[in-house]
Amino acid sequence: MPTTPIRIAVIGPGKVAHLHAQAVLQTPDAELVAVYGRTYQKAEDFANQYGIRAYSDVYDMVDRENVDLCLVCTTHPAHREPTVAALNAGSHVLVEKPLASSLEDCDAMIEAAKRNNRYLGVISQRRFYAPSMRIREAIDSGKIGKPVLGTIQMLGWRSEEYYKSDDWRGTWDKEGGGVLVNQSPHQLDLLVWYMGDIDEVYGVWRNLNHPYIEVDDTALAIVKFKNGSLGNIIVSNSQKPGIFGKVHVHGENGASVGVQTDGGALFIAGMSSITDPPVNDLWTVPGEENQLATFIAEDTAFFNTIDATVYYFAIQIAEFCDAIRNNRPPLVTGEDGRKVVALFQAIYESTRTGLPVKL
Repeated sequence: MPTTPIRIAVIGPGKVAHLHAQAVLQTPDAELVAVYGRTYQKAEDFANQYGIRAYSDVYDMVDRENVDLCLVCTTHPAHREPTVAALNAGSHVLVEKPLASSLEDCDAMIEAAKRNNRYLGVISQRRFYAPSMRIREAIDSGKIGKPVLGTIQMLGWRSEEYYKSDDWRGTWDKEGGGVLVNQSPHQLDLLVWYMGDIDEVYGVWRNLNHPYIEVDDTALAIVKFKNGSLGNIIVSNSQKPGIFGKVHVHGENGASVGVQTDGGALFIAGMSSITDPPVNDLWTVPGEENQLATFIAEDTAFFNTIDATVYYFAIQIAEFCDAIRNNRPPLVTGEDGRKVVALFQAIYESTRTGLPVKL
């Protein structure tokens, strides 16, 4: 029997919403049916582009269109309200990263998902990169022993033009933070996915060379994980034109594995494309040291066959749709998204107090 398509709606017709819409169009057994926007005209313009219907009420949209899944693409502090509304209306929800900009909002969204028996997830498409999955498999199979040290280096650039492209960028009230909230959640998610739950964080943020914004353009942290492992974080938007984003994991047997998730000028949703393939840039697993060149060649060749800007969104949306059909949790849950928010909120709190923060 043919599979009934998962009916999908977009909430928040901004720049990144177009990537989600294009990804849905590439997702098997999924159908884009509607869009919600606080400004109806903007929603209607978006709807006309994709041949769908525009709404100014989430409950009405979910009910009339029989929506199975809502993709929330609003600004970060505005994730909670439409997410809870969609869950209460009976839809599952997949939220653009980060899950929210506060733990209070995360908890309200997670509670609404549980109360309505619906799935809540957060976009973390870099988990689905082959090099990222390869690291997860190496950890799970014991190839590096227990992970004992995890590091993030994300050195990028955001220009004044970027911050002026939308009125919410670079503000505490509308963006919720800076590099920690907007650019680094992908790498923060990978670090926690690889290393486990966090016990304590000591961190500091600064604005080094963006005087026209309110928020952080650089942050550093030392992390203690509950399993006794350690972590180090450095993330920045202050390196012109942008260098790389890397996550490395070092094991107790001395072996190390790593992924360069981003290279060159780092990707800006709705403003640029992904130009460099994600690759394993570190691999010293015993007996597999010579495979690094093969991994890089394979992943580069695959990258050249896809539009990576949209492809990995489609992969995660497809995985979430499969979770709905088979009544199982998605790979990236709301609880996973909360862990990232807890981490960057701890860095903000540690900067304020000058003290380590227990999670």
